[in-house]
This record gives sequence, structure tokens and C-alpha cells, in this order.
Amino acid sequence: LLGFYKGILPPVLAETPKRAVKFFTFEQYKKLLGYASLPPGLAFAVAGLGSGLTEAVVVNPFEVVKVTLQTNQNAFTEQPSSFVQAQQIIKTGGLGFQGLNKGLTATLGRHGVFNMVYFGFYFNVKNILPVNKDPNLEFLRKFGIGLVSGTIASIINIPFDVAKSRIQGPQPVPGEIKYRTCFKTMATVYKEEGFLALYKGLLPKIMRLGPGGAVMLLVYEYVYAWLQDTV
Repeated sequence: LLGFYKGILPPVLAETPKRAVKFFTFEQYKKLLGYASLPPGLAFAVAGLGSGLTEAVVVNPFEVVKVTLQTNQNAFTEQPSSFVQAQQIIKTGGLGFQGLNKGLTATLGRHGVFNMVYFGFYFNVKNILPVNKDPNLEFLRKFGIGLVSGTIASIINIPFDVAKSRIQGPQPVPGEIKYRTCFKTMATVYKEEGFLALYKGLLPKIMRLGPGGAVMLLVYEYVYAWLQDTV
């Protein structure tokens, strides 16, 4: 049973700063873009892209450790701790693109594209659909838009996610690196396994980030409004 929880510590450690970086940098990029005279709809998407790229730089080392632990076939009690695994990765591959920052370009694509669609769709559609005076219906309106935002973003960005997993995970032939760069990995997967292989794992991703994305946006909106009223 514990095998299902391999690599749980890195995402737990990364999740709070990851979400903080996502929403904090989105607000900062949005303010900066206000000086560029961009249309509001485009500004939301570009700010989302910037926040995703920043988030990716923060989270990628945790992702490398997580994927390495999850692909370890030893029993849960026999595998190294997250900290020991990180030390081993640094010792063998360093801090660069063969070590703790392996697959960074794919992670940049995954988070950049996701946040661009996620924030861009949510705020543009929310501004188009009329506000409901009933608080409960307004909550459902925002939740529905957030759910669709997370779902669409997941569908669009999953090829980057597949590439990231191939690059950061174990290679097919030990000692031989087959998956190196993001777009080359996508091309290899498409050529050898077909177009649909780029969408492997889509359903569980949507099940996680559809409702999860809606909840994050709602918490962000209501906490942000509360802080503006009280601080």
C-alpha cells in the first residue's frame, strides 16, 4: 500500500511555495503589464505565462526528486529518503540539466502553458459572464469557470507533462539517454507511439486539476478580496 505514496515528500514540501509563487507572481506580472497598454484579456494570459515560467524554475528540482523516487522499484521501506535521493542526484548529475534541473525546458512548457490558459481563460470568461447577485449561485459560477479552466489547461499542456516524465524518469536503455530535450522527446513519442501517446495520463490529470484548479482560484479570489477589505 505504501508504494502508492512513493515520492510524497517532495510535492508536499513544494506545494505551498509553488502555489504562493503561482498567484503572487501572477499579480506582479499583471501589474507590470499594466504599463504596457495591453488589452486586459491578453494581459491575463501573458501574466499567467510569466507566473508559470517562474513557478517551473522553483518546482523543477522537487519534480526530479519525486519522479526518481516514484520510478524506484524497491519497496517503500527500502528506498532512500527524499533528502538522500536529492544528494545522490546532485552527486551524479550536479545541479544542471543532467542533475537536479533535468527536464527544466519541459517543466517550463508544462507550467507556462498551463498557467497561460488557466488564468487567461478564467478571468476573461468571468468578466464576460454576468455576475449573479445570489452568493451561492455566484460561487457556483466561479467554480464552474475554474473547473473548465483547469480542464482545458490540462488538455493543452499534457504533451509537455509527458515529455517531462520521459526526460526525468528512467531511460529505456540503462546508461543511454534517449529523451533529452522537450520538443525532441515529443517528436520521438509521436513517431514511435503515435499522437495519442502524447496524451497518456490525461484522465487522472483532469480529475486532479479540473476541480483542484477551481478550488485554487476560488480560495485565491475570496482570500484576496478579504485581504483588500481588512488590510
